[in-house]
Amino acid sequence: MPATGGRPLGEIETWIFDLDNTLYPVSCRLFDQIHARMTRFIAERLDLTPEVALIVQKTYFREHGTTLRGLMTVDRIDPDDFLAFVHEVDLSGVPRDPVLVAALSALPGRKIIHTNGSRRHAERLLDHLGIAASFCGIVDIAVADYQPKPALTGYHELLRRHRVAPASALMIEDMAKNLVPAATLGMTTAWVRSPVDWAAARSEGDHVHHVVDNLGRFLTDIYRGRERNAA
Repeated sequence: MPATGGRPLGEIETWIFDLDNTLYPVSCRLFDQIHARMTRFIAERLDLTPEVALIVQKTYFREHGTTLRGLMTVDRIDPDDFLAFVHEVDLSGVPRDPVLVAALSALPGRKIIHTNGSRRHAERLLDHLGIAASFCGIVDIAVADYQPKPALTGYHELLRRHRVAPASALMIEDMAKNLVPAATLGMTTAWVRSPVDWAAARSEGDHVHHVVDNLGRFLTDIYRGRERNAA
């Protein structure tokens, strides 16, 4: 986890976490369930075969940035209906990480979720992972006016709503491109290294200050470093 810039980690006061594939491993393949439910939603709502629905799903993603934005723009779909349906996934395959639980509990400062998912999805996952009590706020896709990261709307809302000083904040993400706005706004950044091509896109650059292979150990090291410095 080499530092290439940003504020010293011992001085961070606000910790901003992405949710999916960041607070649990990408190997859980939770997004596979979400992806399948997107296809099913489109097929049922637009009366299409699953094969055609998948084409629509990919076309909207390519032409509108997200499948949801395409459904909202072209088909006037209520975004909350879509989000409620696609995020009703089985969490049993997502393990609780006791090292991460302990690190989040011990690390001083505010912890906030910034996700492209829904608030309900975030709340379910945080409860399932046993870390809900460590977080004081959630900035979801609705707060961002349904404009997903790396669009700036959600970042600005996070800073405004929670009165975050970017210079004393760290943002942790599995999608490296989502750290570009964070760094531009003055935050320190950490990329949770991913083997997935779309998550690793733009991982080379000075907007990535730290590279993380194990989030629980990364946060534990920061906490222990603070304790040593305070002794």
